[in-house]
Amino acid sequence: MLWSFFAQAAQSPNRQLAFRQIVVAHLLVLTCCAWLAYGQGPRAPVLLGHTLLVAGIVEGAFLIGWRLTQLPKSRALEFVLVTQLRPSQLLVAESCVGLVRLALVTLSGLPILLLLTFERATTGITLVDVWPLLLMPFTWGALNGLLLTTWAYEPRGVRRWMERLALVFIILYLSIGVLGEKLFVVLKHLPDRTAFWLRFGFEAFHQYNPFGVMEFWMRQDAIVAEARMHGLEMAAVAAVGLMMLRTACRIKGHFDELHYAPVEDRSGGRFGPPGEHPLSWWAVRRVSEYSGRINLWLASAFGILYAAYLVSGPSWPMGRTVFVILETKAGGVPGLTTALVVLAAVPAAFQYGLWDSNAQERCRRLELLLLTELTARDYWRAAAAAAWFRGRGYFFVALVLWTAGVIAGKTTLPATLASLFAAVVLWFCYFSFGFRSFARGHHANHVGMLLTIGLPLLAYGLFQANVPFLGSLLLPGSVYGPIGGLPWPYWIGGPLLGLVVAWLVTTHALKHCERELREWYEDNHGRKVID
Repeated sequence: MLWSFFAQAAQSPNRQLAFRQIVVAHLLVLTCCAWLAYGQGPRAPVLLGHTLLVAGIVEGAFLIGWRLTQLPKSRALEFVLVTQLRPSQLLVAESCVGLVRLALVTLSGLPILLLLTFERATTGITLVDVWPLLLMPFTWGALNGLLLTTWAYEPRGVRRWMERLALVFIILYLSIGVLGEKLFVVLKHLPDRTAFWLRFGFEAFHQYNPFGVMEFWMRQDAIVAEARMHGLEMAAVAAVGLMMLRTACRIKGHFDELHYAPVEDRSGGRFGPPGEHPLSWWAVRRVSEYSGRINLWLASAFGILYAAYLVSGPSWPMGRTVFVILETKAGGVPGLTTALVVLAAVPAAFQYGLWDSNAQERCRRLELLLLTELTARDYWRAAAAAAWFRGRGYFFVALVLWTAGVIAGKTTLPATLASLFAAVVLWFCYFSFGFRSFARGHHANHVGMLLTIGLPLLAYGLFQANVPFLGSLLLPGSVYGPIGGLPWPYWIGGPLLGLVVAWLVTTHALKHCERELREWYEDNHGRKVID
């Protein structure tokens, strides 16, 4: 039975194309890191380890989380659920396919890692380091993919309570982290047992997360770090098993809730009536179901605290350690605002509002939409409204930080306005490419990955390689450049070039959108698709 799932995944053109593209992206990222490793000294192994962890987490979300979360949305699953194949067996089999594909992507970088060990004196990578560089990205990618699936399968009420619990932990963690060096002074006024558990919990979470353990391995002797890494990996494997068990129990219930539960309006009227643009109204409601509030709360809380620290200056009453680390290792205001702007542009690049999980679902939707009098501008307006609704929170936090930087004297007003202009151009350019992919019927995932992960990493690599002019030509680098201290001849070309490209792509997409949507529908309607 399990073999048939692997055979189906191997025969699916779309899944094989996505797999090959992820392998190529993985090798490109690893090659760039290997290039940056030369001349970085002790920082090279840590940089490589953290980058591979991020890549593994993203790949797990695509290869495991995306597949499993979209599976119950298809009504075709109903015919599978009434056969002798149990829903739990189906989920476990699909999970195993995703795990094997993720393992193959991870192993594709083994030759490059082995080449780095031959230049140990330059890169600092030893043969022993290859083990965590392969194992940890795989396990935490698998954990992230199944975590997304578990979150999507839970009932709405459970997700609400989990969000509230996560908000409490975010407030507690940030409060303790911001106290910094003054934490021990505060703990002296608490009961001994309470102070012990607070200190122990914070230190454990700070040291025994995957990034902390990876850094500890790369900076310490492998024998010293082995116990910590093995303990964390055993916990991750146990979490993967528990989440797989939970999702196996929930897939049938989640399918019934999606297709048979009564539709209820739980928005409290905050979206209002459809008005003159019903497609925009629907797209905004659609992206609000899984709006990623936890990530936004975390970014907003930390951004506002950092802004308060900048404005307060010497009179800041709490600890400074975490902010000093941010300014010395993460770029301070320029680096954080650039990251927030890229996060705000993620929904614009991926086109969450109008995109469907597969060709069959999209055909069903277009079958109705193409009968209406909707124009290309209606599709464009709906996609833009959904993208802005989903990402505007990160942009507002970036505005707060820009304002705080000007007040604190960290940057000038002209430089901040230039960075703001570049941020607007970045969002507009990312949206234009995403909408162009939607109009042509192509998956926006590949374009989104390139724009939101590939370009920022490339810009970072160019800045690290002391080529700021080329780095600033990329839009993420043009957001960073003005407030990062670069003179205007370096960064002015990026926003101007991006504005021209965005305008040309948008004009072309609006001109051909309706025709290409109808051509895509005619080519795919009724076609047998192995997906």
